[in-house]
Amino acid sequence: MLNVLQVIPTLDRSGAEKQMVLLAAGLPRDRFRVEVAALTRLGPLEADLRGAGIPVTLIGKRLKVDPVALNRLTGLMRERRFDVVQTWIFAANVYGRIAAHRARVPVILTAEMAVDLWKGRGQLRIDRSLSRWTDRIVGNSNAVVDFYANAGIPRERLTCIPSGIGDEEPPPVDPATIRRSFQLDPGCPLVLFVGRLAPQKGVKDLIAAFDLLQHIRPDYRLLIAGDGPLRADLDDLASAFRLNPMVRFLGHRDDVPSLLAAADLLVLPSYYEGLPNVVLEAMRFRKPVVATSAPGTTEVVADGQTGILVPMHQPTALAQAIRVVLDDREMSARYGEAGRARAEAEFRATTMVERFASLYEELAKGKGLAV
Repeated sequence: MLNVLQVIPTLDRSGAEKQMVLLAAGLPRDRFRVEVAALTRLGPLEADLRGAGIPVTLIGKRLKVDPVALNRLTGLMRERRFDVVQTWIFAANVYGRIAAHRARVPVILTAEMAVDLWKGRGQLRIDRSLSRWTDRIVGNSNAVVDFYANAGIPRERLTCIPSGIGDEEPPPVDPATIRRSFQLDPGCPLVLFVGRLAPQKGVKDLIAAFDLLQHIRPDYRLLIAGDGPLRADLDDLASAFRLNPMVRFLGHRDDVPSLLAAADLLVLPSYYEGLPNVVLEAMRFRKPVVATSAPGTTEVVADGQTGILVPMHQPTALAQAIRVVLDDREMSARYGEAGRARAEAEFRATTMVERFASLYEELAKGKGLAV
């Protein structure tokens, strides 16, 4: 049995965190013993982990450069004698790999979950340097693998394991009731965006698209679930376009499944992704998707089959696609059914978990560990 530690900055309800929880809870208990270390703070996903019987340790990193936290994480790894350490997201990828190297953990892996165009030369230099101590860097899409290969990570250390989606069904909600809770017409065509309000997500283009749509379909409504550094600017933009009746900012939400179940369409106008979880969730719930043809997203959305892909930075094309899907109920239902079939065939969480499990065991055997 292999002793495995997952290291991640927080336990918030975001894409990488959800994938980590699916993996940690899904690894077969007769082959793996799993723990989780949260580098900076805990969050709502702690309850999911503890409910699955997985121990959780808060490291308590407080500073950008925090040697105390690094020593605490190294000490945890030495004390528990982990066979495998997997890290997620840049801060944990840095601290986790240094600590695992210091603690002489036999197998070290890193999960990269996006085409990280935000990274500058300094961050990529750190990634290249730490790759020497990393047995495998796992991208959740081919786009992520290609990005890191082009950034100088040796191809032989890179592999692709697509993100997975669980088997949960849409919650039993009445779409009209959800709409009324936001003071919306129960029959209004409802569009949903879920994500961090950051430049990467292209929400400015989505608001510009609704500025166009308000002149031809003023009955459309848009719910924006999420928060981030652009929240105030985007709110101001919507007000400048006089979209207040059409566009509603919800902030961070813990009821995204209910929102998805009530919506008619998910829109993701990103400029880059990894393998977007929210698209997988929408497909699982039989919802059509309109998205930009961003790296990563194109590996999930089948254009003209499960939704529509449009060029990035083009609000007019985005508005046209939204109108096409919302105004053709037969097409919308067809895309939704095809999305559900694609999610089940290609992006099941059980497949993702087994691929990681097999990779752990393959790398452990290569280090002479008994599995």
